[in-house]
Amino acid sequence: MPFFSQAKTFEKLWPVIRSGVEEVFEDGKFSHSRQVGRLEDALARYTGARHAIGVNSGTDALVLLLKACGLRPGDRVLVPAYSFVATATSVVLAGGEPVFTDIDPDTYAMDPARVPRQAAEGARFVMPVHLFSRMADMAAVTTLAGAHGLRVVEDSAEGIGMRQHGVHAGLHGRGGVLSFFPSKTLGAVGDAGAVLTDDPQTAERVAALRHHGRTGRTLAHFPGISNETRHVGHNSKMDDIQAAVLLAKLTVLDEDIRRRAALARLYDRRLRGLPGITRLPAVTGAPDEVFYVYLVETDRRDALAARLRDQGIGTETYYPRPLHLQPCFARLGHRPGDFPVAEAASARALALPLYADLTDADVERVCDAVRAFHTGRVPA
Repeated sequence: MPFFSQAKTFEKLWPVIRSGVEEVFEDGKFSHSRQVGRLEDALARYTGARHAIGVNSGTDALVLLLKACGLRPGDRVLVPAYSFVATATSVVLAGGEPVFTDIDPDTYAMDPARVPRQAAEGARFVMPVHLFSRMADMAAVTTLAGAHGLRVVEDSAEGIGMRQHGVHAGLHGRGGVLSFFPSKTLGAVGDAGAVLTDDPQTAERVAALRHHGRTGRTLAHFPGISNETRHVGHNSKMDDIQAAVLLAKLTVLDEDIRRRAALARLYDRRLRGLPGITRLPAVTGAPDEVFYVYLVETDRRDALAARLRDQGIGTETYYPRPLHLQPCFARLGHRPGDFPVAEAASARALALPLYADLTDADVERVCDAVRAFHTGRVPA
C-alpha cells in the first residue's frame, strides 16, 4: 500500500482529462494560455478570492507573493520552525530573512503567543503556515500583526478547501498560495501552484512577475496594460496541461475532501486511546473539515515506520529536522532546544496513508499493523 496514489481517480476522470489535454494540443499553446485562465477563474470561484494567479509551483507562488507585497532586501519575516523547507527558503529567495518561531502543539502552526516581542518588533512580515488538517489561528496572527505593524502573508500551500470563520485559507491577510504538487488534496501531475489575493494591485504585480515582469497581453485579467517589462521578474508560468488536469480534478474536489474526512474518522476510531500513540489529529466532524495529511505522534516513530514499511505500508515523516536546525540556516546560529515544540514534533510525527482512492479495508489494515506494533499482539 503506497503512502499516496491517485491511480483510481485518474482512471475515473480520464475522459475529462484527455479532452482537456487534447484541447491544449489543438490550441498549440502549452503555457499561460486558455486552460490556465479557466483554472484561475474556477479557483477564484471555489475559494472566494477576487484574484487567483496560476504559477509553476507553490514555492514560486510564495516568492512572487512576498515580492508583490513589498518585501524589501533584508526584511525579516516571522515563520514557524516546523514546516516544509520551502516556507523559509522562499523568504530568502525573495530577498528576506526568516525569523523562526515555535508552534502550537495541537495545530502544528505558528503559535503567536510564543513569538518573542523583540522578534516581532524587528520583523516586517508574518507568514503563518496551515499544515495537515488545521489552519493557524488567524485571529491571533492578525492581532499580533496589528500590534507590531506586520504584513500578513499566508503559506496556505496545503490549504485548498480549508476555511476559518467562512474565509478560505490564504485570504485573511495580503494573500496566500496554493500548491498543486501531486500528493496535495488537489494535485496535478507535476509542479504547479497559484497565488490567491483580494487585492488587485498585488494580483497585477504577481501576474507580471510570473512572466519575466512583462505586462500587457500576458495579463488576461488586467487588459489595457501596455506590453512592456516593468519589473525584473521570473519565468514561473503554469503549464496548460497541468491546468487541464486540475480543472478535471476540481470537479470532484469536495467529494475527495469528504472521503478523506471519513477515512480520518475511521483512523480516529481505531487508534484513539492506543498506548504508544501520544497524539492524534483532532477530528471534529464539521462538514468542511479538510484532511490533507493524517498525522500521528509516537515516541517510537522511526521503528513504527520501519515496521509498516516491512509490511508494505508506506508512510511519510513530516518533518524529520525542524527548519532552524537545517544546514542551510546554520548562519542564523540556532541550537537544539531553541524551539522545543517544533523539535518534539519533528522527532515524533508520522503520516499514515490518506487519499481519496484508499478503501476502508486499507485503513483497517494500517490500524491493525499500528496496534500490533504497539501492543505486541498479532491481529486476528
